[in-house]
Amino acid sequence: MGPEEVVKVAKAKSQTKYIFVTGGVLSGVGKGISAASIGTILKARGLSVNIQKCDPYLNVDAGTLNPAEHGECFVTRDGAETDLDLGHYERFLDIELTQASSLMSGRVLQQVIEGERNGKYLGKTVQIIPHVTNKIQEAIATTGKGFDVHIVEIGGTVGDYESLSFIEAIRELAMKVGQEKCLFVHVVYLTYLGSSGEFKTKPAQNAVRELRGLGIVPDVLVARSEVKPPRSVLPKLSMFSGIEPEAIVLLPNAPTIYQVPLTLEKAKIADVIIRRLGLRAQKADMAQWQRFVKSALTRYRKTVRIGVIAKYVDNQDTYMSVFEALRAAAWSCEVNVDIVWVNAEGVEKDKRNLQILNTLDGIIVPGGFGSRGIEGKVIAAIYALNNKKPYLGLCLGLQVSLIAAARRAGLKKANSTEFDVNTPEPVVSTMAEQVGKENTGGTMRLGDYECLLTSGSKARKTYGEAAVTERHRHRYEANNSYRGVYEKWGIRASGVSPDGNLVEMVEAIGHPYFLTTQAHPELRSRPNRPHPLFVGLIKAAMLQK
Repeated sequence: MGPEEVVKVAKAKSQTKYIFVTGGVLSGVGKGISAASIGTILKARGLSVNIQKCDPYLNVDAGTLNPAEHGECFVTRDGAETDLDLGHYERFLDIELTQASSLMSGRVLQQVIEGERNGKYLGKTVQIIPHVTNKIQEAIATTGKGFDVHIVEIGGTVGDYESLSFIEAIRELAMKVGQEKCLFVHVVYLTYLGSSGEFKTKPAQNAVRELRGLGIVPDVLVARSEVKPPRSVLPKLSMFSGIEPEAIVLLPNAPTIYQVPLTLEKAKIADVIIRRLGLRAQKADMAQWQRFVKSALTRYRKTVRIGVIAKYVDNQDTYMSVFEALRAAAWSCEVNVDIVWVNAEGVEKDKRNLQILNTLDGIIVPGGFGSRGIEGKVIAAIYALNNKKPYLGLCLGLQVSLIAAARRAGLKKANSTEFDVNTPEPVVSTMAEQVGKENTGGTMRLGDYECLLTSGSKARKTYGEAAVTERHRHRYEANNSYRGVYEKWGIRASGVSPDGNLVEMVEAIGHPYFLTTQAHPELRSRPNRPHPLFVGLIKAAMLQK
């Protein structure tokens, strides 16, 4: 698509308005939450909103990024492996996104190089400008088509070499579609010097100057901080950034991230955006949002302790969606939830760590790949079976439960071929059509798959439906050769694929709550609409008190 086509798409009948969100001073400043919160307050005014993340990493997608460093890999309904910010987008806006909402540098460069190899550029010299920047603009314009507002978060920090092509692309796009159709939000950080007890705005000022030096003048400034700064910083930020005081919002850390839209609403940032973009909007309806934020901030009389048997314990972002799903379920049940990290390797190496499990009201074994920590997860599943402890297995958590049930029944060497390729009892294995392709890309089950729930099962009772759709991200499956002996192991397959070939859910017989799913239900949980499997776990945990 050439420059003329990009403009044509961007100027389509929908007349989409664009909001570009950039960040300065440091990474992890809160661009994703800010972008999602802006979308929330605009959607509350009756506007149709879409959102997209542009990530400067040279990866094609987020599927191979180390979760210990980058946080969880969020999977969309169409199977795209994306950055965790898309999880924030979906939870805040209560929408289901697709591959189009995640654009990484690697994908852009791959498309440009493929175009060059196929002769698309007719022998011209292929360059960052215009070929890469045009490809970025094409992706943004196409994804935003048909919406009143399209929000685009640019990953990284302004000034990073790797993000320059994205910065240049949005600068050019604003020129092509008209500055009046674009608004730039810059998220910066206010540093605090404890020794002198004062906030310093100089790094924020420099971050704005850096962005202006790249040809973009921000319209709105979001000033993040650890604690609430005095209002006296506003005139200084305004003076040295050239941004009107009413377009600057102070955003200190909040007790819950879901409070951020209410902070933006109170600061009347939506009014600034609507006026600047010439949008026609209704009066904001934030009543539902206010209700569940109130629930999130309430300290209830009861507290349940839920242990997450984890292998990535250094970064909370690795299980972001699991934690948010747990919190949403707890709020709906009017109970506090104390999420306890349990190092799976610690359980495996020192049986004394089993004492931690005694203090829990419920257990979750989340998804993951690789053999590290697996035995600790199996031990936790066996403990839950033996002690009638509420257990929710997510993806790998189902596979672990099969290994645990088989070993309890006497198959001491039961395992998954992922962890022991020569196991004599492969209760979990690769699908037949994928044998030999275990280490190649594109061989996983990704995205939405339907599951039929067995009549009379706890799974069906918990969902309240006969058929459900959940998102998947895995390569290994329950080995059908063992399905006939599940009940002898004390478990049953309570959910299968429509053709009956794949086990989708397994539950323990005669257990108060031992439910496992091959899917990732946490990805479909919403703060105002918690997922039934998590609600079921919280309710079962409450009965442990």
